Amino acid sequence: MSTNSKTQKAIMGSSSREERSEIAFFDVETTVPTRPGQRFALLEFGAILVCPRKLVELQSYSTLVKPADLSLISSLSVRCNGITPDAVVSAPTFLQISDRVYDLLHGRIWAGHNILRFDCARIREAFAEIGKPAPEPKGAIDSLQLLTQKFGRRAGDMKMATLATYFGLGQQTHRSLDDVRMNLEVVKYCATVLFLESSLPDIFTANSWVSPNATTRSRSSVKSLPEGVSLKINTPPSSSKLNDDPMLSPTNQEPEEKHPILSLLTRITAEEVEPNTAQRDPFDMGQLSNEMEESYETSSTESSEMSSAAAVSDGSSDSAGFLEPDEVLISSISASFVTFFRGSQRIQLLHEGLILRLSCSRLKVRFGISTKFLDHAGRPRLNFVANAPESLCKVLDACDGIAQKLSLDSGSNSEWRPVVIRKNGFVNYPTVRLHIPNTISGDNPYGTEMYQKDSGSMQKLVFSKYDPAELDPLFTPGTFVDAFFSIDPYDYQQNAGIRLVAKKLIIHSN
Repeated sequence: MSTNSKTQKAIMGSSSREERSEIAFFDVETTVPTRPGQRFALLEFGAILVCPRKLVELQSYSTLVKPADLSLISSLSVRCNGITPDAVVSAPTFLQISDRVYDLLHGRIWAGHNILRFDCARIREAFAEIGKPAPEPKGAIDSLQLLTQKFGRRAGDMKMATLATYFGLGQQTHRSLDDVRMNLEVVKYCATVLFLESSLPDIFTANSWVSPNATTRSRSSVKSLPEGVSLKINTPPSSSKLNDDPMLSPTNQEPEEKHPILSLLTRITAEEVEPNTAQRDPFDMGQLSNEMEESYETSSTESSEMSSAAAVSDGSSDSAGFLEPDEVLISSISASFVTFFRGSQRIQLLHEGLILRLSCSRLKVRFGISTKFLDHAGRPRLNFVANAPESLCKVLDACDGIAQKLSLDSGSNSEWRPVVIRKNGFVNYPTVRLHIPNTISGDNPYGTEMYQKDSGSMQKLVFSKYDPAELDPLFTPGTFVDAFFSIDPYDYQQNAGIRLVAKKLIIHSN
């Protein structure tokens, strides 16, 4: 190589390294899996490079992507982002654009909305499929997680569409380049508000945080309801006030002295961006974050005070208020929004106007106590998996369909995880996961009353301390359990579904 060529290459390399200071805001649009085990496929990639000092767009790139299998583009995918098979049939494959994507992302700060749990994983999967090394970031700004922490819940569920409506930025299009530009504007607005509040903390108080009524895109149901189901949805009130929370007050926030954007920078780890589908337990309800579990445990206690007519005392010693699956009239199941944690809203399932709670006798334990997730105190969150009879599956499938329909019609684009776990080709029963909540206070370390039944007699189990190992011999595979449980929908950080929380368990001695 000539001296001039070497010099030119060195200059280009130096210039390339200097350019890595730009922030890469990016977004991907994908197919939506419609059956267990189905993968995501990229349909569109869009990115902008942003100057971190002036917050101006310096460069943009966007392209549709043709997946290897066009049949992955279902009607659900089209409803979510409007990208049809005809639209991508002439588009380049990911292999053809991979060098450009790599050059845009590698060695830069990555930014986007919910990128740590979705977009980063999809990028890694796409590069793995073509056998190329994936780009690596030097840091990440996930506006969903960090604005939730720093901006609070004043804008509602903190989804991009909600934030855009809150700031009057228009409607989210769910197209990559439009979404990343909207993302940048949302970050600018949030940073400006936080800057003003930090300047006048005595004037900008929590009481001034008033969220305007948000309008959301209405979507069609993506899941056909079981035969005979008549969908009944009680719409939420036109507006609701956020609960005053002194912990959200600007006076309680640590002062920010860094750059308004770079102060949001977090180190990205392989665990955060690694796709969670490669080695998923087929009976796992979903790889939900510990933060979702914490929020859920706190809020589920508050949500139990919804309706005095339907309320059932947690851990009651009888079956009042709990219905056997055969007692449930599918056409009488309905769903409505109720206010719970810090003024946000969640879905509640009803049967003939009362909170729906189920009891099911002689559920056979399939997998014993799992301690996979941890709470904020480092204690495992307990659950076990049981075979689900057909009558229970019928009710839970109906609940799934109704709750998912209401979730989508409210504007949610979270990935819905079915409550009944089915594995293709598996000869045994479908399964459900029952959760045993931890208690924060009180004598009983568990939020579930537990009894042991032996030869007709029944004895209440009393636990003096929190010790999951003590429960292991009670929930061995093959053990039969009578379960009384609540049906609690959740929607947190792009994950949604139904969680079965055990209120009372009667364990049959083998």
